[in-house]
Amino acid sequence: MTKERKNQREIQKEATRQRILSTALELFVSRGYVVTTVDDIAAAAKTTRVTFYSHFESRRELMRALIHELDGILERREEPGRNSTASLLVAVVREGSREKLGGWLRDQAARWPLIKPYVLAATEASAVDAEMRALLRGWIEEVVADIREGLDAANRYEPNTRHFRGELAFVALDQTALSWMRGDLDLTAEPALEVLTELWWKLLGAP
Repeated sequence: MTKERKNQREIQKEATRQRILSTALELFVSRGYVVTTVDDIAAAAKTTRVTFYSHFESRRELMRALIHELDGILERREEPGRNSTASLLVAVVREGSREKLGGWLRDQAARWPLIKPYVLAATEASAVDAEMRALLRGWIEEVVADIREGLDAANRYEPNTRHFRGELAFVALDQTALSWMRGDLDLTAEPALEVLTELWWKLLGAP
């Protein structure tokens, strides 16, 4: 096989993988993670069950790949000893100004339309699948670790409170995002981001 032909096959293989991923994400959102089967995904992606399993061992493995895509959208990068980290979040928390914290939160809110299907699919999957629940919990811990790292770098607040502060900050952000994604919150009519910024500043910011 020539190098050119091999490269073409790799491109086609990756295109099929991406088509399976995007199709699965659409089905998870429109039909639900629970009822969407591997056969459903393969048929909608215009491929076969065999082809699906040549790319992913299971729906769980596919969901892991979607969470990896989510990391890319959120600019989270792999580092030694960490599955993912967001250096900008660490830097913003380290500085601790209300302006920078608010700016980071507004930037995240601007991504909500793009990450909505990923978050809703992962949330549903974690509600019914213990392995997915552990995977999502691990992802949350990575975000909390970023916040903790920023507080450690600033030497702000008592060390034994920093992880819990990160937990509370994440929960507030997550619930605000989910409320918007489920249609229960209108950011143009309610000052949710201003209130969230105030909460983050009081939890994490420089006094």
